[in-house]
Amino acid sequence: MLLRFTKMQGAGNDFVMLNAYDKPLELTTEQIRHICDRRFGIGCDQLLVVEKSTLENVDFRYRIFNQDGGEVEMCGNGARCFAVFVREEGLTQKRTITCQTMKGIIAPTVEDDGRVTVDMGRPRFDPQDLAFDASGVSKLTRAADTLYQIRAAGEDNWVSIVSMGNPHAVRLVGEVSKASVKEVGAAFQELACFKERVNVGFLQIVDRTHAKLRVYERGVGETLACGTGACAAVVAGIRRGALDRAVEVEMRGGRLKISWASESESVFLTGPAQSVFKGEMEI
Repeated sequence: MLLRFTKMQGAGNDFVMLNAYDKPLELTTEQIRHICDRRFGIGCDQLLVVEKSTLENVDFRYRIFNQDGGEVEMCGNGARCFAVFVREEGLTQKRTITCQTMKGIIAPTVEDDGRVTVDMGRPRFDPQDLAFDASGVSKLTRAADTLYQIRAAGEDNWVSIVSMGNPHAVRLVGEVSKASVKEVGAAFQELACFKERVNVGFLQIVDRTHAKLRVYERGVGETLACGTGACAAVVAGIRRGALDRAVEVEMRGGRLKISWASESESVFLTGPAQSVFKGEMEI
């Protein structure tokens, strides 16, 4: 099978985009892993497949697959790339595009400067929303936030838990460049208390409107950027009383703008999305 693809990136988080709008595409787990492999395939953090929506009055459906072949619920950087991709493919000329995901409807908007803003929905904090078994886990309160003590990789990790449609644990660190991202992030994936595994963010607060962040993504490892991770980290920082309602997040691949007006409202993510190259692959 000849596979036509577009390689895209959003703040360094990179994707292989597949257009399955007119012709359905079914890939095996092994095929997905092969495509995502950086040595034997195309190489990417996630594979994104654009399909027809199964819902009325929704423009598209898009599916997200990690490097390990597993399908996941949400990807903020991927949502921005999706919006640019469907316009470049000639599937729509809308600026605000509705899209069906595993966790509900999103509506990214392509801005005049080429950046894309995504309504990421309201964050959730109940352990059940993250398939997190908090029984027997020590916890404490910091302002409006609850921190959980997770022992992993020989460290006591006091983390906030946030669902942005996918699960996140956020740990505050003094200097993100020195954080044990690989060790702690990998160890979290082995914990029985996170039944569906978890993305792990390491947040450094520079000032009330500026933060630095590194994220270990389940099924991928550390990525250069993570849109939902940036949202989760800012939400956690706001709830701890350490960040304002609009924050610029600096990640290794670029900068993202996160805003959250109030507890009852959606989180908004703004950042770049760019096509890198197009190609074909025999699979």
